[in-house]
Amino acid sequence: MLTPDNTKLKVLGKNMRKHNQKYHKEGAYKSTVYAISTGPNVGKIVWMMGPLKYTHLDSRPEEGGHDDDWRDNIMPYIKKMNAAEYWKQDIERSNTSMLDGDASKYPVLRVRYFEVTPGHGYTVNRLFSQVKATLESIEGEYPWGVYDNEFLQGDLGRHIAAVSFMKNWAEFDEDIKFVEAFEKLYGNNSYNTFTNMRNDTFSNRWNEIWVYDKNMSGD
Repeated sequence: MLTPDNTKLKVLGKNMRKHNQKYHKEGAYKSTVYAISTGPNVGKIVWMMGPLKYTHLDSRPEEGGHDDDWRDNIMPYIKKMNAAEYWKQDIERSNTSMLDGDASKYPVLRVRYFEVTPGHGYTVNRLFSQVKATLESIEGEYPWGVYDNEFLQGDLGRHIAAVSFMKNWAEFDEDIKFVEAFEKLYGNNSYNTFTNMRNDTFSNRWNEIWVYDKNMSGD
């Protein structure tokens, strides 16, 4: 997560695109850039590489001018590096089979962060499994990914991120009747039980909206 120098956005955008096109255009090292458009991090950008395995990091494009280019053409236009994190997808509780790696098809992400209450980790899988099953039962495609923060950071929280991949902002106006679908699967008043369990499981939760920046990405 990066805080750009807002007085140099045009230069940063141009240089970031050149860098990503040269070093992060495809494969494991492909980069995707999002602008955060809600919450206290609004105005910051997320530079993402992958998906990849840790093995790929041993051969990341650090030579051949990569690191020099980042140092000389990117960092001068960044005011602050806010966070560097590694997230691993929970495949069993995700519903992302319809995604093909083209971020432009689902350019708006609703990122839900969760902080797990100590001693309540045992209910996490049940909650997210129920969300996945409910979304899969609704007619249409509703991509949903669950990700674990690989290296926890004390008081920062951000233990888990659940992401809804959306085609446009208009989807926020749609009512997919999630509660109705949930109770069809799990019985009357089951959603109340779900929300009570969710409130016990997580000590904090919050949302951000990320918007894909094709110009800065390596696509």
